[in-house]
Amino acid sequence: MKTSSFPNIADDILKLKNQKNAVILAHYYQVPEIQDIADFIGDSLQLSQNAKNTNAEIIVFAGVHFMAETAKILSPQKKVVLPDLNAGCSLADSCPPDEFKKFREDHPNHIVISYINCSAKIKALSDVICTSSNAVKIVESFPKNQKIIFAPDKNLGGYINQITGRNMVLWNGSCEVHDIIKAEEVIRLKKMHPDAKLIAHPECKEIILQMADYIGSTTALLNFSIKDPSEKFIVATETGILHQMKKSSPGKEFIIVSTDEKCSCNDCPYMKLNTLEKLYLSLKNERPEILLPAELIKAAESPILKMLELSS
Repeated sequence: MKTSSFPNIADDILKLKNQKNAVILAHYYQVPEIQDIADFIGDSLQLSQNAKNTNAEIIVFAGVHFMAETAKILSPQKKVVLPDLNAGCSLADSCPPDEFKKFREDHPNHIVISYINCSAKIKALSDVICTSSNAVKIVESFPKNQKIIFAPDKNLGGYINQITGRNMVLWNGSCEVHDIIKAEEVIRLKKMHPDAKLIAHPECKEIILQMADYIGSTTALLNFSIKDPSEKFIVATETGILHQMKKSSPGKEFIIVSTDEKCSCNDCPYMKLNTLEKLYLSLKNERPEILLPAELIKAAESPILKMLELSS
């Protein structure tokens, strides 16, 4: 990426990173030029764990707000900055803490399992956290008769209910990037490419998942596309993952399930707020910084540690 203000921005970022003893994290949904400059690329929890295990003093999280919060929760002694503070998340925003607190109170004798894609305040109101990779294992670690609230993603919760035979109470939240994927577009692409396998993220609606050849987290989708012998894949998730898929399997074809008639894309508007220029400025100025009260960090860390215990 070249700009008039920062003609050598990638080199400048790397120099600053070394000077400040920083680590750069990039979620799979970031633009390719950010992924290419990152120290670690991956899903949100994996990235926060990677950063925790470094001696870096500053974490630059090219992702969205709840991800940077998770990094701060796991590394409270490190400074965590987010290139654009407006990089929120439709799924996290769909679960306001005050409303969820009342929802929990209205369901006594239920434990709360929350998907990692939620705010620090929702984590603090939860008994255990899960990821899309370990959600089934976490749910099945509890007795069949245990009443459970699953938040905030109704699509992921519904998918887990189907697999486990549970009847978890689902908070009515969703990720707009996955929830907006239309069955008609998937059917159209499957007819156009009958030799392609449909791979989908479990945040998609049930009708999409029913058509999928493989369902998994973003990392799992990437790994499947590498290991599976198929030469063509229809991908039902955010566009950003295609960069790593194409790098890992340059001889294969990847077709995103588009939600925009003007482009073959399904972009998260929040993820795409981050740019190389904003990343450079956040590292240079060490802001916007993610700050959380110590008591919130402690309360939000507890269900994450519980998840790690149950999934080990």
